[in-house]
Parts: sequence; structure tokens; C-alpha cells
Amino acid sequence: MSESTSTLDPQLEERIRKSVEEGFDEQVGFLQDLVRHPSLRGQEHTAQDFYFEALKQRGYAMDRWTVDVEDIRHHPGFSPVKIDYSNAINVVGTHRPRSETGRSLILNGHMDVVPEGPYDLWSRHPFDPYIEGDWLYGRGSGDMKAGLAANVHALDALRRLGYQPAGRVHLQSVVEEECTGNGALACLTRGYQADAAIIPEPEDEKLVRANTGVIWFQVTVRGVPVHVREAGKGANAIEAAYKLIAGLRELEERWNAPERRPARFADEEHPINFNVGKIAGGDWASSVPSWCSFDCRIAIFPGVSPQEAAAEIEACLQETAHRDPFLANNPPEIDYNGFFAEGYVLEEGTEAEQTLGRAHARSFGRELESFITAGYLDARVFMLYGDTPCLVYGPVSENIHAFDERVSLRSMQQITTAIALYVAEWCGLEEI
Repeated sequence: MSESTSTLDPQLEERIRKSVEEGFDEQVGFLQDLVRHPSLRGQEHTAQDFYFEALKQRGYAMDRWTVDVEDIRHHPGFSPVKIDYSNAINVVGTHRPRSETGRSLILNGHMDVVPEGPYDLWSRHPFDPYIEGDWLYGRGSGDMKAGLAANVHALDALRRLGYQPAGRVHLQSVVEEECTGNGALACLTRGYQADAAIIPEPEDEKLVRANTGVIWFQVTVRGVPVHVREAGKGANAIEAAYKLIAGLRELEERWNAPERRPARFADEEHPINFNVGKIAGGDWASSVPSWCSFDCRIAIFPGVSPQEAAAEIEACLQETAHRDPFLANNPPEIDYNGFFAEGYVLEEGTEAEQTLGRAHARSFGRELESFITAGYLDARVFMLYGDTPCLVYGPVSENIHAFDERVSLRSMQQITTAIALYVAEWCGLEEI
């Protein structure tokens, strides 16, 4: 990946590395400030305000707007929305050089974080960032506020040396990555495009070669409530839901069958994962439950459209219902309530990837590895709809979406160095 020669002077490379190191304490403080803002879905606005002000103080041309569903509803990359978007705010800071002689770049990251779960399962408060050894802890520290900090401070490192990119650079902080991808899509439809994009997600210092698409949906079952003393005369919606879940597990296994897998996923152990993430039902312990709903997430292979997959999901539920006397006459309802996203593949050999390979080798002293992931990434927006090579590449993190989430500070510093080196070569540099 890094076989071709970098255009950067070796002495400049070393100065960039030292500049990142010089500003790293400030970068860690910036990350801690980001973690202190609990940017859960619908609550991202205070963190976005903090990010906006940080970029504004650096002199970037600023854009901040509330995502409007009507602006993106008819785009093929849109995912259904079931919540109020009043606080779904995107922030973009743009650097424009005096003379645009270099290639343009998007440095993207998402501000939203997943729910923290019971606090008593954390070692400390999830939004009280603390450091132990090489690790910085807190919800969102790895996924992906460390990446947002790396994007900002990679450019800061160049600025300390008296340089700025000779190409246009958009620093994006988006919402909705953890549930729809509509934040990144809203940036694209607003007109933000570039020659390449980097998303420093927590990917263990590797490049994502391909990832699955994702669909979210909710299934609702209606039962027949009676007193438990006459339970045999009613129909238990919760128990009926179990049967439907079992049917969806069968679909999961069919999708994982070798003959259904694209070549890149042939050796993956279990790339298509189905998850029941939330379930609710019934009203009273002594009443046969009249309702049950469960929220699901399932992956789809690149090249499979969400529409195709949804048709199979609906057929699976229908077939499962037909095998049960009650469900056959009381079919479940399905509602798509989040991700409706296709996967993507990053083909080898692009100049954008080769440039990252060189930057990585100079920061880490080893070749850049790539791998396939079964999780959602906003890169699909750039790859499928923006005709933009998107490099998902970021620091070592642990326990993302779990308790005691943490990011390696050593890794974050080296990733920041790699991004700074990438910007210097990809965009070129001009003196400030």
C-alpha cells in the first residue's frame, strides 16, 4: 500500500510528528471536554456548540444547521426517522487556502454516542473522563470523539509549523451515525464534497476495506388479553413474539450461508448478525399480555439493497406467522425505524489509499492493514452517493457500546500524526 514514494521532505515529516506531540496535552484536554458533553441522540446540540466554537476560534468558515428530514427524505441513502430532529444539528468548519493548488479533503466524525446503560456497571460516571495509564475512559471517548479531536489537532499541528493545507478541507461533525446515517447524508445533500474523505472511527489502526449495511425495524404483535385464570382462552403476545424472533434467527442463518456471501466475506465467521436490542410488552403481571413489540437490527451484505432485504424480512415474518394458529389470523406489524443503509466496498489501489498507506507507515513504522467489519459506517454515504473514496481508519479503543469505554492515548497520537502527514501530502501545504 505504501510502495510509492512520499512527496514530503523527511525533515518536514519529523517536524510534523514533533508538532503533534507538542500539542498532545491540549488535544487530550479537548477530548475530555467533548466526553463531558453527554451527546446522546437528541442531546447532541451542546457538544456541537462546543465543537462549533472551537473551530470558529481557529478561523474556519463555519456552517451549522438543523437536519431537515424533508431535504433528504427522497434521497436513496435516507433512513426512516421516528423522532424529533429539533436538536439534530450538524457542524462543518471549512478551510479554504489562498490558492487552491492541492486536492480537497473531508475530515468527518460523528458526535452522537450510544446510551450509557446502568451507571452502577461503570467503574466511574460515564461522562466523567479520566485517565489511567495509556487509556482515557468515558462514553464516546473511542466512538468517536477521539477521532473528532484527531481531525482538529492534525490541522493544528501543521498550523504550529506555519503551514496550512493548499487544498480545501471540510471538518465535519455530524449526528445520527449511530442510528440512521442521516447526518452525513445531510452534509452531502448540502453540497459538501471532496476528492477524498477520512473518518477516524475506532478501527484498531487499520483501514476498513468493506462493511455491511444495516436495517433497523420494529415488530409489533397484538394478543388477546384475559385474566390469567383463563389464560388458555387468550393469546399471549409476548410468547407469540418469541416465535417470530426464532423465525428471524432462521433468516439470519440463511443469509450467512456460503452461497449468499460475496467473495470478500467468504472467510468471515458470521458476518450477518441479527440482534433484538429492545423488547416491551404487556401491562399487568396477572393479565395475558395483549401486545408486545421488539426492536431489531440486522446486517446486509454490500450490493444488497435495503429494499430487497426488507422484502425478505417481511416474507420471513409472514411465513413464521402462518405456522402458528393465532399469528396466522393476527399477523405482526413491521415498522422501519432507523438504519435502512446499504454496505460498501473500498476497492484497492486508489491514490487516496496509497497516500494513507505512506502516512501510516511513517507514523507507525509498519504497513497499513485492512479488514472487513460487520458494523455500520457513514463511509457508505461518501462511497455510494458522493463518488468519493472514504478511508475509515482510527485509534485502538475498547468497550465501545459497552461499559468502561476507553481509547488508547498512544494510538490516538499516532493516528493524529498519520492524518497530519496525509493532509500534508494529499492537499499540499502553503505558508500561513
